[in-house]
Formats: sequence, structure tokens, C-alpha cells
Amino acid sequence: MKPLKKFGMVAMFVLMMLSLVPVAMAQDMEKININTATAEELTQLKGIGEAYAKAIVEFREKNGPFVAIEDIMKVTGIGEKTFQAIKDMITI
Repeated sequence: MKPLKKFGMVAMFVLMMLSLVPVAMAQDMEKININTATAEELTQLKGIGEAYAKAIVEFREKNGPFVAIEDIMKVTGIGEKTFQAIKDMITI
């Protein structure tokens, strides 16, 4: 096999393996329970800053626990885009 072709195959294999790293990391990360997490813990979620974290806690205190993870979209300012970004990192 020509060295250039062999290098290309190795490079392609390495790139394929690297593409799996984020998936593996997400699976290893412990999910955040949106019913029990503190505002500080909620800020670990992508797109959730201090203001949204505080809004989640206040919503939960006023309305009771979330029944499904999708219910987080009932919090003002948290829409479909944010939910899609955090859905694999949250639980109830």
C-alpha cells in the first residue's frame, strides 16, 4: 500500500474516533436533576446562566416539581433551542 494512501486511511480512522469523544463524554457526565438542583448547579448546563438558573428554581418553588424534562420550557426564556441543548444533561 502506498504511504500516502495508508496515511489517509489512518487519518480518517483517527477523525472518526475523535468524533465519538463528545458522545462518550456526555454519557459519562452525571445528569442534573432539575427538581433538586441549586441555581449554581443549573448554571453548569449549556445556555443556562445565573438569571435562567434562578428563574428555574423560582418556577419550581411556585409551581411544584417538573413532571417531565420538557416542562423546563415552561420557564420564561427557555425555549426549544435551549431545551435541545440540555435535554441529554437533565433528569427529573
